[in-house]
Amino acid sequence: MMWSNFFMQEEDRRRAAAGRRRAQGQKGVLLTPEQEGKIKLVLLVVSIGATLAVLAVGTEFWVELNTYKANSSAVCDAAHLGLWKVCTKRLWLADVPEGRETCGPAELPGEANCTYFKFFTTGENARIFQRTTKKEVNIAAAVIAVLGLVVMALGCLCVIMVLSKGAEFLLRVGAVCFVLSGLLLLVSLEVFRHAVRALLQGAAPEPGPAPRLAYEYSWSLGCGVAAGLVLLLGGSCFLLLSLPSWTWSLCPKRTPAT
Repeated sequence: MMWSNFFMQEEDRRRAAAGRRRAQGQKGVLLTPEQEGKIKLVLLVVSIGATLAVLAVGTEFWVELNTYKANSSAVCDAAHLGLWKVCTKRLWLADVPEGRETCGPAELPGEANCTYFKFFTTGENARIFQRTTKKEVNIAAAVIAVLGLVVMALGCLCVIMVLSKGAEFLLRVGAVCFVLSGLLLLVSLEVFRHAVRALLQGAAPEPGPAPRLAYEYSWSLGCGVAAGLVLLLGGSCFLLLSLPSWTWSLCPKRTPAT
């Protein structure tokens, strides 16, 4: 009995010591209120960029294609497209502003016909105003944009784990994810710009000349640019917050003038 009580007491002491060590370790990884406030502030900025990114990728107002007005017709044709879908519109010339030489803008009311691009399913190129898309470039732009959204979601998950579990090492991973997602969105915009140029130069082999077109980038692409810049800014801020505290002591301090 004496030896059993001794071993039981030793086991209790070991468990108590292990519990104290775990408690101390958990206290060591908890964030200070100042750190938590800074992380939440940057996360709010990043959430704005994430909203803009989802809005840009999910809408089809990246670029507007407009035909020139014809004096002998009361209608004109316009189109707007994004990564997934193209919409053609027939507008009344009476609704088009008088000082505008081309049809549009695409927000005007008119007879619309929207279709999804078939090169994601059957591999066929789309034809817009007797011009053919270059599906390889369009698919590359869409894939890069979706990859940017996936990396952005991974960065959000890392920051949430930092705030909920106190895993500070994930803050640097989240920062890298946000910077990478911003770069991927900007690269996707550049690839899409090349896709638009390839569309304007790719006249389809159809009888009759293709109509002259004017193009202008629309608000969805502007949301994409803003999202990429905001994500880059947020990722850089997270990267600065993930630096150890001793690195800030290396910065030169100003001495008060006597």
